[in-house]
Amino acid sequence: MKQETILAQAVIETPRMFLRPVRASDAGLLAMYHADKRVAEMTTSIPHPLPPGATESFIANVTKPDRGSFSWVMDATEFGGSEVLGVISLDQMDRGQSEIGYWVAPAMWNTGFASEAVLAMIDANPLENKTIFGSVFQDNPSSARVLTNAGFDYLGDAEAFSVARNAKVATWTYLKRLA
Repeated sequence: MKQETILAQAVIETPRMFLRPVRASDAGLLAMYHADKRVAEMTTSIPHPLPPGATESFIANVTKPDRGSFSWVMDATEFGGSEVLGVISLDQMDRGQSEIGYWVAPAMWNTGFASEAVLAMIDANPLENKTIFGSVFQDNPSSARVLTNAGFDYLGDAEAFSVARNAKVATWTYLKRLA
């Protein structure tokens, strides 16, 4: 059953990578990046230090049949690059809405991979969303540019809890209408 669910999730091709479903064999590289404080502190959900089993738990959650969050690995192996450049996710909400989230390996920062992944996700619209929201920490203007360059409109300021920082962090919230 699990394998059928994974195969049913869309694989999305971009000019430099494939966005493909997360698989158990990604655990090693994902754990290496999840353990990086620079990555963890720019997310709401990755703890730092990374406890044993956290990455395996993430993989189990995004591959189970009744998941509400769909994650894709940014995989550039077919293009001569790394098997895991980062992750992009859509967390389903109600009324045809999702929240997008993404992170890229620090060695790939400022190379356009996040922008390429977000644009491809919007174009493919694999969950047939009418609206996609995005939220980034205000101390991460590069992630904000990814969203604005993809046509997201600024909605306002808010705050979100960061597990790695063990604190509430100021955020900017964005919206993209697809239908």
